[in-house]
Amino acid sequence: MAIGLVPRNAGHRQVQPPADGPRASDRTGMVKSGYMTGMSVIAQGTRRAVLVVAATVLVLVAALFTSGSAHAATSIETVAKALRTSPVYVDPAASGKLSSTQAHDLAQRIRDTGVPIYVAVLPDDPAYGGNKVFDRLRSAVGRPGVYAVSLGSHFGAASDSSVFPGSTAQALAQRNLRAHPGDPSAILDGFVADVAASAGNGGSDQGSRQSHGTGGVGGVGGVGSLIALGAVVVLLGGGGLLLVRRNTGRRQERERAELEQVRGAVEEDITAYGETLDRLDFVPSDPEATPEMLEDYGRALDAYETAKARSAAARRPEDVRGVSQALEEGRFALAVLDARRKGLPLPERRPPCFFDPRHGPSVQDAEWAPEGGTPRTVPVCAADTARLADGADPAVRTVPVGGERRPYWEAGQAYAPWAGGYFGSYGSMFLPGLLAGTLLGGSLGGGYGYGYGGDGYDGGSGGFDGGFGDGGGFDGGFGGGFGDGGGGGGF
Repeated sequence: MAIGLVPRNAGHRQVQPPADGPRASDRTGMVKSGYMTGMSVIAQGTRRAVLVVAATVLVLVAALFTSGSAHAATSIETVAKALRTSPVYVDPAASGKLSSTQAHDLAQRIRDTGVPIYVAVLPDDPAYGGNKVFDRLRSAVGRPGVYAVSLGSHFGAASDSSVFPGSTAQALAQRNLRAHPGDPSAILDGFVADVAASAGNGGSDQGSRQSHGTGGVGGVGGVGSLIALGAVVVLLGGGGLLLVRRNTGRRQERERAELEQVRGAVEEDITAYGETLDRLDFVPSDPEATPEMLEDYGRALDAYETAKARSAAARRPEDVRGVSQALEEGRFALAVLDARRKGLPLPERRPPCFFDPRHGPSVQDAEWAPEGGTPRTVPVCAADTARLADGADPAVRTVPVGGERRPYWEAGQAYAPWAGGYFGSYGSMFLPGLLAGTLLGGSLGGGYGYGYGGDGYDGGSGGFDGGFGDGGGFDGGFGGGFGDGGGGGGF
């Protein structure tokens, strides 16, 4: 199945990317080449061409000197990629909060603690989704840890329970926000120090218990026990090794079969997204194209390239999560681009349409129940909202399963990572709640990854809790919002 479709804006062949999709080396040129495409027309000496070139030069100048506040938000995937390399990321639009030297020193202190702490200093942009930024960032980074986020003047923290209590992380963020109002460097330094101290205390207690538990090994009885244990290990080691190898072989065989099954849906998704780009009538060389529009368009192309690369590199079903995650990011970028072009308010960051993630971001919630199941509220796109209002059935996404097609929520556990890529960044319990009572819902765990639950795949790393508070100074619990600006000061 062809998955290499790219934009072919009719009448504007000069910005057509290669047939196999935009390459990393060409991508910047694709977005910017539109500025200069009029240059070939200048030679004709027409007045119209000169005017077009002059206008596009003005757009280029505006792009170079646009302030950070007007800049399109850096994608979560870009932030996550940076955090996988360094524990501190400072967005260019928020560089006034933390200097490069302060960020470097903070990163080194985090490494010295031995605690997986990730710090993101971001501008206040609705594209990040407020409190949802924690789940989205944790999902994109893909590593358990303590996540501290500055979003404009707001600061909060969340954590995997397997690493650190989320409520404690949030409380420490609140404490330092109040202790150092208006001093981002001091707030972050204090937060990292407090997390390290709290984690260290817990580790010391555990180490003490372990030390007491092994205290008797130094005696004769301890030596005898070790000798007996060694004999048992020698006798059972060979058989155990054979059993492990046999189970590993079965798991790998099952993984290969299920990946091939899911790959069909993945290729359909990439093809559908490529066709959406192909139909897009946006032309980068249009004098009315703003720098923000060009960045949205670039993010959409990046998502296409990322999805194709991740699909090609997938070796297990869980690897396809990154594919659908990239496509979800790309479709939101296209929704933002569409709003900018129409002069509409920028869309709120919402989950994709439940009935078919290829429909793009949802616009509202609607009640739905699986066959024989309990009604629940699900996110729905504009087209399916209209269908439901007319009494029609929504356009449901079906996927290949054993030679037939079924709604994806009845496709079984092989599709859990695929669905997790679309919905997992909106909360660790969001997708399980949507799919409760379905075949796919029964295979979802409560943690990140939406992998498999007890037979070869890690279903997650425990709960993830914390976030911004609800009183401006970040009092309260996760999901309370940013409040009205009162309370414990700003970041």
